[in-house]
Amino acid sequence: MGNLSEIPQKLASVNEKISAAAKRASRDPAQIKLVVVSKGQPVEVIQAAIEAGVRIFGENYPEESVAKIQSLAAEDIEWHMIGHLQSRKARLVSKHFQYMHSLDSLHLAEKLDKLLAEPGRVLPVLLEFNVGTELSKSGWQADNTETWSDLLSDVEKILSLPHLKVNGLMSMPPLTVTPDEARVYFKRLVGLRDYLRGRYPEQTWDELSMGTSSDFEVAIEEGATFIRIGTSILGPRPL
Repeated sequence: MGNLSEIPQKLASVNEKISAAAKRASRDPAQIKLVVVSKGQPVEVIQAAIEAGVRIFGENYPEESVAKIQSLAAEDIEWHMIGHLQSRKARLVSKHFQYMHSLDSLHLAEKLDKLLAEPGRVLPVLLEFNVGTELSKSGWQADNTETWSDLLSDVEKILSLPHLKVNGLMSMPPLTVTPDEARVYFKRLVGLRDYLRGRYPEQTWDELSMGTSSDFEVAIEEGATFIRIGTSILGPRPL
């Protein structure tokens, strides 16, 4: 576990970089929402981040998350699911999370919709697309613009589900690329968003979750509205 006293300073440094990147792109820094990735971090670290002003936490593993969520239930914070979700764990997300960035299949969408119907909840979600060529990445394959029309059947079915509210898209570029090399992948996700917006103009497509510690400034320059940052703020994970 890192030095908890360093979290406010690290958070301030990231916020300064967010603001500078937004201004370079003639954007309002208030448009960008910081998701602090807390996977593998104990409650004490998350509590220190809350005290420093963090309001959105991103988790990857629902079973690990639930204990943290319950122990911090009195806090005015949001929990976002940002990792690949196995459908058998969908109930945990439907019950405990306020947002899902990583909706990556029609099967999962239908499972979540059924689970959310029980309590009558509506869950805001982002559709995850793989805009690179790494087969290990989650999400619908979308590296080739010529095959984007193949995605429309699944997208239309998800848009019709009453307990999911699609707000935009999410992606992660290949880990091996430099921040500037990542730009092409961010541009591709923006292009896909614009394509879907043209097909379904009545739908909200405003949110783009893209950018992590290594490339978030470039992601902001290209239009990110959510960025996902962990160790740069919370320090190394103890697990």
